[in-house]
Amino acid sequence: MLENIINFIVETVGSLGYAGIFIMMFLESSFFPFPSEVVMIPAGYLVFKGEMNIYFVILFGILGSLFGALFNYYLAIKFGRKVLIKYGKYFFIKEETIIKMEEFFKSHGHISTFSGRLIPGVRQYISFPAGLAKMNLLVFCIYTSLGAGIWVIILTFLGYFLGNNEVLIKEYLHTIIIVILILLAMLGFFYYKNINKKKKI
Repeated sequence: MLENIINFIVETVGSLGYAGIFIMMFLESSFFPFPSEVVMIPAGYLVFKGEMNIYFVILFGILGSLFGALFNYYLAIKFGRKVLIKYGKYFFIKEETIIKMEEFFKSHGHISTFSGRLIPGVRQYISFPAGLAKMNLLVFCIYTSLGAGIWVIILTFLGYFLGNNEVLIKEYLHTIIIVILILLAMLGFFYYKNINKKKKI
């Protein structure tokens, strides 16, 4: 059923061009389980064909991600933790997911809004603990845009260079995700090492 819903959204919103990219990335960045790969890789292929401008594709992809994240951010502020846990299950938000995101946010701090945007299954929900913690809005927007920007650019260029070869896209996407997770682990290590040094001074 979910697959049919996704196909319907792609067919309906895809015809809207850049506005369609914004709307679909908004959905992907909010709590709706919509894969960004379905949006940005085909957009990259359309850039390859000369039907879309790469700068606008990336811009609207990032803006959609940011506004979707802001939607979750303000949702958390307005309704709070208890309401999200109680009624979230009706909107694809499980209690275990919220708890895991809170632990991830507490463990990694504000930078998790950046690193979380690069991790599948995390990027859609990391805005909830940020909102619950009432993270500084400007810092939230900067970190979210940077993380979302990296992911959007990767997917767009995948679509551009690999075209409509689905097998190659899946192969490279898997490799890229592994590389990103390794880089994030290294970033986290150096980040906390630096923090510990400052605490000792």
